[in-house]
Amino acid sequence: MDLGIRGKVALVTAASRGLGRASAEALAEDGARIVLCARNEEALRDAEQAITGLGAEVLAIVADMADPTAPDRLVEATVERFGRLDIVVANAGGPPPASALELDDDAIRAAVEVNLLSAVRLVRAALPHMRAGGWGRLCCISSYSVVQPIPGLALSNTARSGLRAWAKTGAADLAAEGAGITLNLVCPGPHATERMRQLGGSGATMGDPADFGRVVAFMCSAHAGFVNGATIVVDGGATLAL
Repeated sequence: MDLGIRGKVALVTAASRGLGRASAEALAEDGARIVLCARNEEALRDAEQAITGLGAEVLAIVADMADPTAPDRLVEATVERFGRLDIVVANAGGPPPASALELDDDAIRAAVEVNLLSAVRLVRAALPHMRAGGWGRLCCISSYSVVQPIPGLALSNTARSGLRAWAKTGAADLAAEGAGITLNLVCPGPHATERMRQLGGSGATMGDPADFGRVVAFMCSAHAGFVNGATIVVDGGATLAL
């Protein structure tokens, strides 16, 4: 299927590896021009080379999404290079494991900063350019914990559930504007990534990051214009909610 995004400009954060990189690759394979960011420059350059090898025009920027100034800088650099911004995939690394009853204030603030506020800031920075173009796709990569909290990941459960509530509200606001812009969450379960290996995941119960990336690419496509405010769970049936 042609996703209708050839020539569009997609900004993907935390994109040097894992699900962010898989999403960037899927968008590139369908003809989007790609802006990548990540904290680790070596890993970022590796991703840049691989995605350029897919035939995409790529801009790679070292940035840490915990930095409150990063979203504005990334959007400014994107528009300076390409003159437009059509697609945003807001991704960020997950916080460390923690028990809910042992969290201190600083740990909670740090998780909210990275896994909620970074996406809010990025959307806020991108929206004026999407409104000007009359089209946009905003996709936040979250976690299946927004449907079924994961034991031992209290920080992730807390911050990501807040992101879901914010995105659902923001999507309704965008629908009321009628600006042709959608805002959705795509929520992975266990996939074969470095993050999951660090958390002890292994075996056939983990998904393929490339498959996840294609789901993100569809949500950012011309064919998903009536999908708004949705939480798309990609977890192989792991969650039990109806």
